[in-house]
Amino acid sequence: MSPLCPLLLALALALAAVPGGRAACPAPADLKKPDGTRTCARLYDKSDPYYQNCCGGAQLSLEPGADLPFLPSDWMNVASSLVVAPRCEITVWSLRGKAGKTRKFSAGAYPRLEEFRKGIFGDWSNTIASLYCRCY
Repeated sequence: MSPLCPLLLALALALAAVPGGRAACPAPADLKKPDGTRTCARLYDKSDPYYQNCCGGAQLSLEPGADLPFLPSDWMNVASSLVVAPRCEITVWSLRGKAGKTRKFSAGAYPRLEEFRKGIFGDWSNTIASLYCRCY
């Protein structure tokens, strides 16, 4: 074994242990505010071909019952990853005012919205323009 191999392994382990060194989607059960109150879902503006690098960048946390027929302008057609809390679901639309294509995402992590088809030629990455998030 090359003397460089143990050094590279140690470096890789050190980088993995650095908090914030890589983005990764949180577990759905971890979607809570600092005061412990529930969050329905969280949108992220970054995804990556490598799943461990998804759910990065800016984030938009949604309260249970969040009804946004018009997303804030800095979030319209920006979300590329999302996480939905347990016992919650988010319904998204491709156009403002809850129009266009629609899809429901149930509890879970969706690190790459590119993998979810929106019609024949599109996907859900960077196309969410309005949403409704509910918990039961």
